Amino acid sequence: MRSLAFLAAASVSVAAHPFEPPASGSRTVYRHATLIDGVSTEVQRDIAVVTDGERIVAVVPDAALTTTQLTGAKSVDLAGRYLLPGYVDTHQHIATPPDRTDAEARLKRDIYSGITATRDMADDLRHVGDIARAARVGEIASPDIYYAALMAGPSFFDDPRTQAIAEGAVAGKVPWEQSVDASTDLSLAVAQAKGTYATAVKIYANLPGGQVGRITNEAHRQGMRVWAHGMVFPATPVEVVDAGVDTVSHSCYLAYQAMETRPEAYQKRFPVDAALFANDNPAMAALFADMKHRGTILDATVHVYREVEAAARKSGKPPLCTVALAGRLTNQAYRLGVRISTGTDGDTPLSDPLPSLFDEFELLAREAKMRPIDVIRAATINGAAAAGQDKDMGSIDVGKLANMVVLSGNPIDDVTALRSVAMTVKRGRQFIRADYRPAK
Repeated sequence: MRSLAFLAAASVSVAAHPFEPPASGSRTVYRHATLIDGVSTEVQRDIAVVTDGERIVAVVPDAALTTTQLTGAKSVDLAGRYLLPGYVDTHQHIATPPDRTDAEARLKRDIYSGITATRDMADDLRHVGDIARAARVGEIASPDIYYAALMAGPSFFDDPRTQAIAEGAVAGKVPWEQSVDASTDLSLAVAQAKGTYATAVKIYANLPGGQVGRITNEAHRQGMRVWAHGMVFPATPVEVVDAGVDTVSHSCYLAYQAMETRPEAYQKRFPVDAALFANDNPAMAALFADMKHRGTILDATVHVYREVEAAARKSGKPPLCTVALAGRLTNQAYRLGVRISTGTDGDTPLSDPLPSLFDEFELLAREAKMRPIDVIRAATINGAAAAGQDKDMGSIDVGKLANMVVLSGNPIDDVTALRSVAMTVKRGRQFIRADYRPAK
């Protein structure tokens, strides 16, 4: 009888979720937009973008719209507005430790601020997985979330954050955070990580270069991305890059490549010697050339060094790195052709109207001397590539998801105009900024 009851319940239609994407056949035409498509350096004027359900089906000059495209479609006039791909935050932590109310409040603010995708860089995936599902089906107002399962050496798991994301279990011995050494069955370990529905393995700390390479090879064999810290302690930045990882995080970690003495473990990190980087550093030039050749994306996280500096002032100790140095390192990488994405690894207080991603945009422009068009690329197509989702998002193009942001200001003239969000479109579903109310 119980099985019959289950079958009867399963046959009941599911009610629509409040933020779910529109159904196929539901068309909208965004007209007269000034388009910055995420790929081209050219600004295109008086453009129409036609969406059907959650996908883009046409991008044409407005004058070229056909009667077929217009008939039965909703029309949104974007005259005087700028249309960009949705932003991607490539470095967040939404569950260390888990706090569902706080996470949903931040994600709601994100989506109403133009962020349509987020890369979660290792947390309690029991929690993250459910939030990612709720975001994907439209139960909650949120960007889509792509997340990583953590791997590190055994000595890393005295870090209190590792127990915070494994509460009720043993840190380092669960599928979403695993202690790895030479005896580990990596085929099984990666399969367990993949079973959490993670997009990637994050290689965090306290592993030698050879082990970083073995994890990377196995993860790629099983179809997973590999996201790593720029130095994995003792694995050097060049060892991490040469292992073939897809992205490296934190510009300042890369600076250890130029130092004669490097930290042997994550817990033994020490300040970067800023004097080595007053001018372009040759060791960094070689590393960045290697990254460009391999297509390794730099998740620079300049913003996080504001927090690092603030913590140092409070403790009275010198900071491990500074915003200014992170900016100089990122600038050298940028000039040498390394693809950069917009990660934050921290956030503004919920009382602020916008999240920290906008600080990262402005720091990349001011400290890393990136052109506004390249900051936009970092936030869109490069961010999508960092998350392994550039076939589906990151540019406004036919066949891709209708993930877009509408601005009232011109971000090519002034990068702060990226804050002027009037509307977000995620998978074809509109989020009007004027409708945003902070969670209480």
